[in-house]
Amino acid sequence: MSITAGLRRYEEINKEVSQLLLSKNKAVIKDVNGQRYIGCGLDEGKTVEIYGTAGNDLACLLNGGKVILYGNGQDAVGNTMGGGEIIIHGHTGDALGYGMRDGQIYIRDNVSCRGGIHMKEFREMKPVLVIGENAGSFLGEYMSGGTIVLLGLRLKRGDKLFGTHCASGMHGGKIFIRGTFPKENLSPNIKVVSLSKEDEKELEGYVKNYCRFFGEDFEEVMSKPFKKLIPATSRPYANLYTPN
Repeated sequence: MSITAGLRRYEEINKEVSQLLLSKNKAVIKDVNGQRYIGCGLDEGKTVEIYGTAGNDLACLLNGGKVILYGNGQDAVGNTMGGGEIIIHGHTGDALGYGMRDGQIYIRDNVSCRGGIHMKEFREMKPVLVIGENAGSFLGEYMSGGTIVLLGLRLKRGDKLFGTHCASGMHGGKIFIRGTFPKENLSPNIKVVSLSKEDEKELEGYVKNYCRFFGEDFEEVMSKPFKKLIPATSRPYANLYTPN
């Protein structure tokens, strides 16, 4: 059984999804045309499969469930998610994974500005964001935890791996970058370092997932070297405040 969205209001669609998931573990939604809040607060053990273009706040507050999108997502995908998995066979808009606390997001193609903004982690809760192509400006802005992986696949001549002000205000977490990148677009509070053995093992797991989801060749993806971006300090704006 599937739900057809068409041009119906998002409230109506989401109500049907909620009712279906009371008795089923999976809901399929076809012909999605920008309806918002699909998969919002989805619990562990539940899956929503979407065909079309999802509207803002797809899978916001995700609570352990799985959302698979065959198409593109608009802004704030995975907003404040607290666990689960989002897999997007396309690209997304701004503020991907805004404030995400746990769980994993895999984007086949590219993301717009402020991907991974305000990502954070606590103890065993460690969010992960994997981007297949490139990212806009302010990637990883104000990150205080978690991991971003930027693969740079399928880039054309002249394409930049990320836009300006990458990791602006970042004070925790890490970003794995594959291949060469524009160092002038990095924020001054960021250090570029080599991967440790532990980093390599962690990264391989994420890349294997990406390749499994989107049909890429693992060995080919890993054939280019990676670098790691980390904050130089946990207080990047300390000089802006009056000391006590």
